Amino acid sequence: MEFSIATILSHLSDNKLVAPKVLEKKLNLQEESSIQKLQIALDALERVGVIVKERGKYRRVPQDDVVEAKLRCSSKGFCFAIQDQEGTDDIYVRESYLGSAWNGDRVLVKVIKDGSRRRSPEGEVQVILDRANPSLLAQVRKVEDNSEKDYQAVPLDDRLLFELDLSPDGQDLESAVDHLVHLEVLRYPLGDHPPVGRVTKILGSDAEEAADTDIVCCKHDLPRQFSATALKEAKALTPTLDEKTLQKRVDYRDLFTVTLEETSENTDSLIENALTLNKTKEGNWELGIHIADIAHYVPKDSAMDTAAKQRGTAVFLNDFVIPLFPPEVQQCASLIPGEDRLAVSILLTLNSMGEIEGFEIQESVIRVDEQVSYQQAQSLLGTDNNTATAELLNDLFFNLSPVVKSQRVQRGGFEIELPEAQGGFKDEGRLGTVVATSSLPVRALLTELMILAGQAVGQHLQALGVPGIYRVQHISDYTEIEDLMKLGNNLGLTLELENEDELRPQDYQNFSQQIANSDASRVLMFFLKSTLKLAKYSTKPSEHFGLALNRPYSPCISPGRRYADLWNQRILKSVFHEGRDRRVRTQKEGVDLHSNTSHGKINWKVLPPAMATEYEEEIASFIHHLNERDKMVEDAENDLKGLNKAEKMKERTGEVFSGLITGVQSYGFFVEIEDLLVEGLVHVSSLKDDWYEYRARHACLVGRKNRIAYRLGSRVKVQVKSVDYYRQQIDLVTVSGATPATDEDLDS
Repeated sequence: MEFSIATILSHLSDNKLVAPKVLEKKLNLQEESSIQKLQIALDALERVGVIVKERGKYRRVPQDDVVEAKLRCSSKGFCFAIQDQEGTDDIYVRESYLGSAWNGDRVLVKVIKDGSRRRSPEGEVQVILDRANPSLLAQVRKVEDNSEKDYQAVPLDDRLLFELDLSPDGQDLESAVDHLVHLEVLRYPLGDHPPVGRVTKILGSDAEEAADTDIVCCKHDLPRQFSATALKEAKALTPTLDEKTLQKRVDYRDLFTVTLEETSENTDSLIENALTLNKTKEGNWELGIHIADIAHYVPKDSAMDTAAKQRGTAVFLNDFVIPLFPPEVQQCASLIPGEDRLAVSILLTLNSMGEIEGFEIQESVIRVDEQVSYQQAQSLLGTDNNTATAELLNDLFFNLSPVVKSQRVQRGGFEIELPEAQGGFKDEGRLGTVVATSSLPVRALLTELMILAGQAVGQHLQALGVPGIYRVQHISDYTEIEDLMKLGNNLGLTLELENEDELRPQDYQNFSQQIANSDASRVLMFFLKSTLKLAKYSTKPSEHFGLALNRPYSPCISPGRRYADLWNQRILKSVFHEGRDRRVRTQKEGVDLHSNTSHGKINWKVLPPAMATEYEEEIASFIHHLNERDKMVEDAENDLKGLNKAEKMKERTGEVFSGLITGVQSYGFFVEIEDLLVEGLVHVSSLKDDWYEYRARHACLVGRKNRIAYRLGSRVKVQVKSVDYYRQQIDLVTVSGATPATDEDLDS
């Protein structure tokens, strides 16, 4: 199905009737079969009471006892519906009330029993909004029943408690028996009928033989192909710029312009950003952040746009990248040196303290003079090289970026020091804060400047009163930061909150500074990173914890890699082309909609009301999906890292390593191998020298007879016992490192 129930409901409200033809248009349905599927879905939703039909049109039915949630099931069959809103109860769903819902599915759950202080509320699945497993990884087995031969697939995910019948579909399923396969789900369970699947690819005899990128892509259903329609649209694009297009744009081709990328050569990767910098007579800096005009090449509601919306974001799996658009889009839009290219340029005026004095945003044409790699940029800093490139880079990263950083630090902003950069974005990315790497400090300095673009666009969208997508990051959970504080304090640090009633960015700044000087900095920084909540998209501005921002911030620098950035670019272009710069036409002078000089002067609707309403509704319909995709992609990228680590540790089974105890539970303790940043579990059953009891208050395991303890923050030597590659589980056994238990440990 080209759409989900969640997509249908996102276009319906409880106070407005919507005609089926309108839904067909919003869902971009053109085939008769797709329109028939929509009607079937509408009939089903009406039958279960989720929507009501009046005069041939539909609206949602308000239901106070029905909540939207995501199912989380265990391998033992226990399922809970997890609501998106923080502070809400998880709802227990018995197996008999799941219907045909699977782990990970987004559902509407009807609460049938209220919760109490000791028990969770109970519910039953009313509607499956979105399937989380359109495909999955499975092991094929042959089932012989009398003279008939049948084939079934057993999911590798043990939270999916079923087998799928396999459709032959002209395939030789015998060759897939006892192999790991990627499976497309053709039919979900229907009454007494089991689910049915089709083998799309045989990956190997087991997970270890399969390619790690294949495992990750199949496990998370990452699309690696574009539809024929999207490819046809992309191939029709041309990078040739006509005079009519150029006349409507500001010409910045005479400005000396550079791009900074992983490599210094023109590769197949998308080049989205370029930089210019000038010093004014007044001593201010004029920083130009030029962004590839992807919106010029990708029309709204086109097949390319639909594919990008579904993907949400580009995916970076080491050297393998799953792009947002077909390659022809980046060939036309990429800011290649020596070629005239269309851009949306953000021109910022910064004072000597690194503060934004003003800005303007223009549709432009630019020509990049030179592409520089991060390594080359790093080597040019502080040298006597007097080329234009070296002078520009030194002004950017020696003179401007440090003072811009100081503004962020004064707000309470912090940075995380990691061995390598995260993802392929030049701003704060999903992590939500600046990442510093000792090998390439220039990357973090570039991030400081790119964040300014998001601040300018966010403030502009809000000041103009037009729809937009904002990036927000909520405060971390106190329980997670409390575990970090215990670990750090056990290692001799003084990790305390300035205000015990409130966690603030300044606390992370303090923690990161102390951790940087610790002899366990690698492990603690990794731990600190894990406590941060992923940054999210929102239709309204709110606090951004990682950047210590309490003002609007909108993602904008990666329209070729993030769908939200593309939409913000579209909205800005709509303002420039369709926006009203004055209250009435007879008014002689209007405001400059390109500039922050318009802020505070607008008391009218800038965009035509119908266009603004359409944008608001459309953004609201997909913004949750974008957040879900970001979370899924984060999991996929982490999965690949986990598989890479598991593969390396499998080769080192039997070896002994030094590690740090980073977590203690009743069933054992977790050890982070410091040099490799690999975590494994020492199960309590492997501690055969005594019976160990768990002391929660002191986070340790204490031997009943020998009175020795394994406690949070202790250093131990461990041996790699076994590795489960697919589940990325590393079992360890201790070699040494237990310490005498204290009187407090024994008394607790």
